[in-house]
Amino acid sequence: MTNQASSIKLFHDLHVPGDPIMLYNIWDAGSAKAVDDAGAKALATGSAPVAMAQGFADGEQFPLELALANIERILEATDLPVSMDLESGYGADTSTIENTVEKAITTGIVGFNFEDQIIGGKGLYDIATQVARVKAARTAADSVIASTFINARTDIFLKQKPDTHTSEMLNDAIERANAYEQAGADGFFAPGLADERFIETLCKEVNLPVNIIALPHVPVKAKLIELGVARISYGPVPYRKMLNTLAQWASDEFA
Repeated sequence: MTNQASSIKLFHDLHVPGDPIMLYNIWDAGSAKAVDDAGAKALATGSAPVAMAQGFADGEQFPLELALANIERILEATDLPVSMDLESGYGADTSTIENTVEKAITTGIVGFNFEDQIIGGKGLYDIATQVARVKAARTAADSVIASTFINARTDIFLKQKPDTHTSEMLNDAIERANAYEQAGADGFFAPGLADERFIETLCKEVNLPVNIIALPHVPVKAKLIELGVARISYGPVPYRKMLNTLAQWASDEFA
């Protein structure tokens, strides 16, 4: 546990507003090794590329046991801290979440993403329900090793088109971030958020380090740094770029 504990501390220390940790999301041992060799300070899986690389759809369609086996292979390929995307915990109830988190932390990861959307349903869990779920995840993680980094994600913005994002949605996100912090979260992830003013406000109003995903419509890295973002991730973008290149090369050869 000593190596895992030191990696957890390093991972926490890398979350600095204005000097963010860059997580160019990976999906298997090979991509982990490539991004490690490129100079990464830490690694993180994305649920979508992990699932798609194995022929599954995103949204907890990739079985948990296979996801855990995949993360174990990744951990064998690198000495960097590795965070895992656990989506919504592979279940709605707290006992299932605790079981999922315990299994994941036991592999040696330093943290995990945990989202508030209802997988297989509609919308998001209400704040009270998600707070209970985050508390369960925190308890389960700490039962294995202390201080595992819980990156609490809200899908408020991802589920709506960027030009429909409102100040009311931002206020909801801030309320959720504060509630998730009290429940034991270590970071706040707002994928899909792209408005510079909203990102800056979120970073100022939330105590947790803020994670923004670098989608094509999102401000460039330099601007996100200026706005106070502490974590920049890339989600499925690296996998899709790789897949597009592979498809193009194959098309050229078969033409």
